[in-house]
Amino acid sequence: MASEETKPKKQRDEECIINGLPGELIERIFLKLPVSTLLRCTGVCEQWHKIIRDPQFVTSHLQDAPQCAVLFFPQESVSGEPHPADAILIDEAWSPSTYAVPVIGPDDFLCGSCNGLLVLYTKSSTLKVANFATGECLHLEKPVKNLRGDHFLFYNFGFHPLSKEYKITHFLGDPVVGSTRSHNNSRFSVIQVYTLGGEKWRDIKTPEALSLNCVKNSGAVNIDGTMCWLIEDMVANWQHAVMTFDLSGESFARIQLPATVHEDCAGGGPRRYWIREIDRKICIATAQACPSLPRRLVGMLQIWELENKTEQRWSLKYNIQYSPDYIPGPNLVHRNKIILQRRDGNLYSYELLGENFNTKLCKMANLLDFFPHKPDNMQSYICVKSLVRLDVYKKTAIARRPKQREGWELKKWEAWEHQLSDYEKLWTRLHEEEHEGIALAEHSSISFNGLLPRILDDAIRQDIGMKINKICPSLPDQQPRPLRRLNCVAQKQDRENLSARLENYSSIMKASREASKSIMSMILSAVENQVKLYIWSNLFMFFLSAIAR
Repeated sequence: MASEETKPKKQRDEECIINGLPGELIERIFLKLPVSTLLRCTGVCEQWHKIIRDPQFVTSHLQDAPQCAVLFFPQESVSGEPHPADAILIDEAWSPSTYAVPVIGPDDFLCGSCNGLLVLYTKSSTLKVANFATGECLHLEKPVKNLRGDHFLFYNFGFHPLSKEYKITHFLGDPVVGSTRSHNNSRFSVIQVYTLGGEKWRDIKTPEALSLNCVKNSGAVNIDGTMCWLIEDMVANWQHAVMTFDLSGESFARIQLPATVHEDCAGGGPRRYWIREIDRKICIATAQACPSLPRRLVGMLQIWELENKTEQRWSLKYNIQYSPDYIPGPNLVHRNKIILQRRDGNLYSYELLGENFNTKLCKMANLLDFFPHKPDNMQSYICVKSLVRLDVYKKTAIARRPKQREGWELKKWEAWEHQLSDYEKLWTRLHEEEHEGIALAEHSSISFNGLLPRILDDAIRQDIGMKINKICPSLPDQQPRPLRRLNCVAQKQDRENLSARLENYSSIMKASREASKSIMSMILSAVENQVKLYIWSNLFMFFLSAIAR
């Protein structure tokens, strides 16, 4: 850091003014700033660093942090070509992000999001906890190494506001008889729990054997320190119930679903259910599937909200006519909008408007095109950007460093990285050619303007002058290339922009060359006419002088 003597006087004066303010006022100013700005502010001076890194400030800043949506697309292969995992952030204005989330590796799977922290399932022996705003990461040993049939959807992540503890949970499939490594993929009787900062995973027995398929098909949510998921209950009207697991007391409870009987379509198939968090409330979404095409829904999509947990009282929040063009599963409802995926690879948002629970999809907006990612693989979470630190948890016994190459270092992603590098080279070459084309056109313009005084005919000279002004190409401004990796949507747009710019440059330079040829032809024709006129004029004068003699 520069000494006081070497700093400019203006900078010293500004720092004196800011640091002369009361500490509480500085803190109130900082609470209004985004995480990215605060991270830069930590390097300004020791006082600012101390304020921003204070745990109480981190908690206060987190409480007022604006929420955004995370749309996660796992790694998958399309036509034999691997496509890396990626995430798109949707801000409060419903605008998609441009840059990739650096902490998400190409082979990672997203298990949960809480207070700006993500838990990512890797194909190695570790889980990754990461703050996607600060870039800080923590690798933790999985509860069971090399577990066959393990799945990222069996992991979850939450925070209890009273105990102030972060916990990762894992639904452990019941062991297969006669096997030490294989576990049943349909039932589980144990939830494995790890508290960040703890030394080991702990096994918590469930009240009964529960369905893993319900977890995979319907999801799980964490709300105010309670993990919730659907279980089978064949006696109930909906044949499902909600199981809760309190992250502090590590106790279980069951919540019955509404007693309402669904009015299913006569020709419809089985009913599907999803558990979701909407406005910090437990919600159940349900719709009837098409019998011949289970990925299509028929009838209405209903979303029920748990109004009172103690009384187990539910109310119908939304009753939506669901288009068969959209795939099952309401991916996200946030700020009275729903995000829906269509089979054409596009993601749309709709405002949910209506009265008496009859909801209409209004004001459609096309958010993004996520092709070639498969539509039914997308996950969605509500998250915030935070200053929550992970370094306090790194000295635990199960914290690990990856022992093998992972992420973009793997050989399988070499071709992908080379492709991105080739695109950058094309952009660089295009910018160079644009500079060269402009320079050449300007040189030609100067040369042609130098010949204009030799054109004696005023009309021709004026016509050529107007054409010379059109030689210099009008190209779009060259924007600096991004230093950070773009996400999949922005990469696709960037490739389209490159293709369009190449085509535009080619047509502009073609027009410039044709204009130059036309000007040259006009100049040569004018000079030729002037030479002919000069010759005929001299001959005429010669004959006149001969006659005079």
